[in-house]
Amino acid sequence: MSDPVELERVSVALDGQPILHGVDLTVPEGSWVTVIGPNGAGKSTLLRAVGGLVAFGGAIRLFGTPLRRLPRRDRARLVATVAQDPVVPPGMAVLDYVLLGRTPYIAPLGRESATDLAAVDAVLERLDLAGLAGRRLESLSGGERQRAFLARALAQGASLLLLDEPTTALDIGHQQDVLDLVDQLRRDGGLTVLSTMHDLSVAGGYADRLVLLVDGRLVAAGPPREVLTEQLLSEHYRARVTVVDTGHGPLVVPVRPARSAPTPS
Repeated sequence: MSDPVELERVSVALDGQPILHGVDLTVPEGSWVTVIGPNGAGKSTLLRAVGGLVAFGGAIRLFGTPLRRLPRRDRARLVATVAQDPVVPPGMAVLDYVLLGRTPYIAPLGRESATDLAAVDAVLERLDLAGLAGRRLESLSGGERQRAFLARALAQGASLLLLDEPTTALDIGHQQDVLDLVDQLRRDGGLTVLSTMHDLSVAGGYADRLVLLVDGRLVAAGPPREVLTEQLLSEHYRARVTVVDTGHGPLVVPVRPARSAPTPS
């Protein structure tokens, strides 16, 4: 069986500016692969290319089918995306927004079925949003909106989930809730995850494999312990860190510069 995601020599230019340069990447079925890298590395652009949202050179295959040959409706049944800053339709209630995730299964001019409504209800319950179903999206806190964005993606029932900085607006408790839910769905079968994250310790705690992207080029890939090393982080992030093996994944700790001793008076 083909891997959910295969990239071969993928390049992207935006407004004439090269962003990605010949990226090769494979995401095996049932895995969680997280792309890390300093600001401007091209992480979000890579996810947008996989989601079919930007033009690209090279080849991208989803479940063995070239992305360019997948009609939009078929692609939406395979791939669900949570962007960093999704468009929030004004005046739309949470329930109606999450129902948009069922669009690929509803015939043109048709209405949602009992199956669609049941799928949405289940997702709202799992993400602690059932009590907010009637609230307008713009009235929610940042963390509540982030959970609504994820709910729409999960309601889509896709086999591949693209998460672009999924926990940016969440407190630590809801971060864990959201990531644990995604991990549980993945482990239960039928879901593959490709994400980007800034928090290196969180990335290393959940992903099976990390991909380090720098200036649009893949410079390292492998299990978290092989990628989150003091040498690589110092070289590519220009950061002073120490990496501690907690048994649950590498913990990346910033190191303050040494302070000079006070001058005697």
